[in-house]
Amino acid sequence: MGSCFRLGITQPMWVMGHGRATMSFGHYLLMTFTLTTPNNKTMNNNNSHGEEDQRKKESLDSKFNQTLRNVQRLLKGRSIPGKVLLTRRPDPLEDSGLQEQCPSNQRSFPQNEVGTSDDMDKSMMGGVRNPNNSDSNTTVNKLRSLTLNIENSATEVQKSATGSRATDSARVTKFTRELSGQMVILERLHELAWSGVPPYMRPNVWRLLLGYAPPNSDRREGVLRRKRFEYLDCVAQFYDIADTERSDDEINMLRQIAVDCPRTVPDVAFFQQAQVQKSLERILYTWTIRHPASGYVQGINDLVTPFLVVFLSEYLEGSIDSWSVSDLSSENISNIEADCYWCLSKLLDGMQDHYTFAQPGIQRLVFKLKELVWRIDEPVSKHMEDQGIEFLQFAFRWFYCLLICEIPFNLVTRIWDTYLAEGDALPDFLVYIFASFLLTWSDKLQKLDFQELVMFLQHLPTHNWTYQELEMVLSRAYMWHSMFNSSPNHLAS
Repeated sequence: MGSCFRLGITQPMWVMGHGRATMSFGHYLLMTFTLTTPNNKTMNNNNSHGEEDQRKKESLDSKFNQTLRNVQRLLKGRSIPGKVLLTRRPDPLEDSGLQEQCPSNQRSFPQNEVGTSDDMDKSMMGGVRNPNNSDSNTTVNKLRSLTLNIENSATEVQKSATGSRATDSARVTKFTRELSGQMVILERLHELAWSGVPPYMRPNVWRLLLGYAPPNSDRREGVLRRKRFEYLDCVAQFYDIADTERSDDEINMLRQIAVDCPRTVPDVAFFQQAQVQKSLERILYTWTIRHPASGYVQGINDLVTPFLVVFLSEYLEGSIDSWSVSDLSSENISNIEADCYWCLSKLLDGMQDHYTFAQPGIQRLVFKLKELVWRIDEPVSKHMEDQGIEFLQFAFRWFYCLLICEIPFNLVTRIWDTYLAEGDALPDFLVYIFASFLLTWSDKLQKLDFQELVMFLQHLPTHNWTYQELEMVLSRAYMWHSMFNSSPNHLAS
């Protein structure tokens, strides 16, 4: 009988994107090398079998060399897409085989570009076992070397692509094609946006993803104009009035918003400008009056900031540190505020129960997060439980502010591309993103006692994070979502 073996990688390879899972190049490569080797017992004292094995070995080497040449031609002059995140955990018994590596194929990227691509769709593979035959080990080591070559290429691209511009030419072409038509196909736009949006396209893409702007280009300008006038009417009716015309509750609400605005993203100087805080105040107060079921709660002020930065980028150039709202006309400021108001409204329409009394939506998601972490990494879950750490103590703020307070602000718009691409499914997908985020520090968490855990979770070491770490969080989140979301019974304690 023959025994099949595949490449001995204990960590699966994942290809990220938004759409259905298909076989990726990495999947194809590993499946190409599913080999069949004779059983050792049938080879003993049998010369004819020995000659046959020799011929098979030569055939295997020939196939390997041919495939290697094909792969090298494929990689030559190309980059591994930025969303392809390859990770592996080496088998300690096979470390000697990791020394042989193929030359790296590298491609440099311009500064501030992210080489993401949709040429590969999401896919996944399970763990595989290692062969025992020595001849097979040789081939396995070669395959590992080739896989490491691909992994290193992907890593190099990611390291060189830690800027904020998803301007890979293929992706830009796809975005341009989708946005230039008379009718935007929103399903395709959601798929493209999941892996990141070029910054100069982000304002238009976000308006479309949230349903604020219509997909029909002939109607778009008229709808935006009407919505912006409607916002101005609301401001005049609710905000630009004397306190004598407000109720006591409205006065208290306005005071609370005025207190919270200076606290919004305090480590970014731009948000400390008086005009910026005034715009935040108008947006938040108008939204609060128009949504009495939830009203204003702390945390909503942070949710405005990604919209404000994105829509300001249509009018201001350069780094956010050099922006000044005083350079804009009052009409432009009003348009920006209106876009922020309507997009915030669309976003929160899908998670109203996060901000109503007792926040039942957040409590439900925190419970799901606890169950998911227990299923994925039981040692971490058990250690936190033993130390008396409740997930509500740290994860509540994550769901409230959608990680805005936990990661560098320059990464926020990238993760929001994925948030908005998820659409109505966002609340449930947040559970997987936050589980991936927490388990980034799995080993560290298991070494801390109660006091250390509390301090660590309140001040997570993300200040040096780049797009590479963020993409890894999203990759794991998609992987676990694919595994567990359609099988809720797996999350039952």
